Amino acid sequence: MKKKIGILGGTFDPPHIGHLIIANEVLHHEKLDEIWFMPNQEPPHKIKTGTVSNENRLQMLQLAVQDHKQFHVQPIELSRKGKSYTYETMKILSESYPDLLFHFIIGADMVEYLPKWYKIEELIKMVQFISVNRPTYKNDTEYPIRYVEVPAINISSNLIRSRLKKGESIQYLVKDEVKSYIEENGLYET
Repeated sequence: MKKKIGILGGTFDPPHIGHLIIANEVLHHEKLDEIWFMPNQEPPHKIKTGTVSNENRLQMLQLAVQDHKQFHVQPIELSRKGKSYTYETMKILSESYPDLLFHFIIGADMVEYLPKWYKIEELIKMVQFISVNRPTYKNDTEYPIRYVEVPAINISSNLIRSRLKKGESIQYLVKDEVKSYIEENGLYET
């Protein structure tokens, strides 16, 4: 039987408790073997807003997942230049790991964009999409997507960056190790 791997992509700028809760809920609900957190280089649907290096994002993500034996970091997209298209990444991963079954985790906010995803028809044959609920978004789609209800936690990396710029607390929004890393490296201060 093939191992089932969930892929949770994102900018993780910085990684926060919401990311970990989503991963844990999907892991157990879908009976996956592992979750791979995949920081992306340049998502096609977002304007680049981050202020820290890929190395910092990667280090924070490793700190965030280090105490969960089924959570791992997959840095494949950070070594590629330009926009990160899920189809291209999943093609590489599927060819590199033919003995694994991949599940791609998205928020309900991304479900409505699926028709616009690069090579979506080929992609849905490669991976099982799993959508998690997000406030004010619906999971309506024609695509074969599984749904997982997760606790509604309205935390975003943008909120954390904003709080840090204002000198406000991010306690309990990120893991303590991530908070310490941010403070020690003076990240998000400007």
